[in-house]
Amino acid sequence: MNENDRLTKTKENWAKARRGGEEREVFYEGDDRLPPGQHLVETWPVLDLGQKPDIPLAEWTLIVGGAVAAPLTWTWTDFLAQPQFTDISDFHCVTSWSRYDNQWEGVSFQHVTSVVQPHPSARFVLFKSYDDYTTNLPLSACLDDDVLLTYKWNGRPLTKEHGGPVRMIIPKRYAWKGAKWIKEITFSDHDEKGFWEVRGYSNTALPWKNDRYG
Repeated sequence: MNENDRLTKTKENWAKARRGGEEREVFYEGDDRLPPGQHLVETWPVLDLGQKPDIPLAEWTLIVGGAVAAPLTWTWTDFLAQPQFTDISDFHCVTSWSRYDNQWEGVSFQHVTSVVQPHPSARFVLFKSYDDYTTNLPLSACLDDDVLLTYKWNGRPLTKEHGGPVRMIIPKRYAWKGAKWIKEITFSDHDEKGFWEVRGYSNTALPWKNDRYG
């Protein structure tokens, strides 16, 4: 078993055991914000596949293409020039921890969509990261008004460990759907399962349905 396979197996075991990283738990009686099977933490545990790409801002680009009328490639300067969006949302990891009231700053996915103008046939989105990680969602799930490409968390630049310079945030899904180190976004007329989805994770990843595995 090579190193990448070993790290993948470790995370699979974390998910099955429903844990992950260093956690400091807090509990609230009768908390109806917490999805089933989750516990609340104050920290922000780090989970990845053992690779944390170091991407200089001068070299970072985002490519958006596929079934769109106006494909784009943004540099870091281009990204910062877009309308900026701030949102506060909860974060739910499949390994069973949740963190409340995270403040994100970045560019809304709705804005990205308005720029690239998906074809009528586009119904799915595939996200690809700088470490070659992939994950997928229906386009309809990405058009919620709390979905964004974020580069700040709680007022601070997003660290490399948490997916900086830029990662996806999709609050209504388990966090593996929010790709770290985002590099490419592809609109498509068909669904293409990503890294964890082909390894048995749920294709829909809905926390309130305890929807962890396919």
